Amino acid sequence: MPYDAPDGEVEEITLAEQVYRSLRRDLISGDIEPGQSLRLEFLKQRYGISFSPIREALNRLQSERMVVSTASRGFRVAPFSREEMWDAAETRILIDCEAMRRSLKNGDDVWETRLVAAYHALNLAARRVHDMPAPDDEASEMLEQRHLDFHRALIAACGSRWLMELSLQMYTQTERYRRPTLRGRSGWGDVGRDVGREHQDLMNAALARDSKRAVALLAEHYRKTVALIERFTPFKDIASHDSQEA
Repeated sequence: MPYDAPDGEVEEITLAEQVYRSLRRDLISGDIEPGQSLRLEFLKQRYGISFSPIREALNRLQSERMVVSTASRGFRVAPFSREEMWDAAETRILIDCEAMRRSLKNGDDVWETRLVAAYHALNLAARRVHDMPAPDDEASEMLEQRHLDFHRALIAACGSRWLMELSLQMYTQTERYRRPTLRGRSGWGDVGRDVGREHQDLMNAALARDSKRAVALLAEHYRKTVALIERFTPFKDIASHDSQEA
C-alpha cells in the first residue's frame, strides 16, 4: 500500500504497517475507546486486512503500551488512568525540555526557518478550524498535524535521534488522552486559555535562544493541557474498563 512520504515520494509499506498506522490513529483520536475489546474479527472487518498483519500490529502497539493483553490471550485498548496520564506527561517534559535545550544550542538558519514556517502553518490551520461552524475531519486532522509539526520543529536541531523518537512516543501517549477529551474545544477559549499565544511565546523564546524561558514555557504548556484533560475526563468511569475481559 503506497503512502505519501514527507518529501513527496511514495513510501511502500507492509500490510502490518498499514493496519498499525490505521489502528494507532484510531486509538489516538478516541474512535476506538479506552478499554474496548480488540477482537480480531472486528479489526479484520474494520480495516479489511487478514489476521496475521493485525496480530503483528497489535503486538507492536502492546510494546508501546497503547493496547494491553487479556487473560484470554486477546487484546483491548489500554484504559485511561489519571496516574498514567501524568506520568506520561512528566516524562514527555523531561525528554522534550532536554531536546529543546540542545536544539536552541545547535539550531542554525535552516532550523529557524523551519520553526517559523511551522508556526505560520499551525496558525493558518487553527484559524481555518476556528472560522468553521462545524470543523470537518480533514480540517481538524490538518490542525493536529500542524500542531505536531510545530512541536517537532522546536526540538528538530537537538542532534539526537533517540530524543526525537522518544519524544514522538510520549507525544502519542499524551495525545490519546487529549484528543478525545478536548475534541470540539477549538482554541480552548471557553476555559480561558490562549493556546495560540502559548505557541507564539514558545517560538519567540526559541528564536531568542532563551533556553531557560523556552524550557519553562514548554513544561507549563504541557501541564496546562494535562490539567484540562483531568478536568474534563471522568477517570472513574473509564477506569471501570480495567475489570472487563476482552
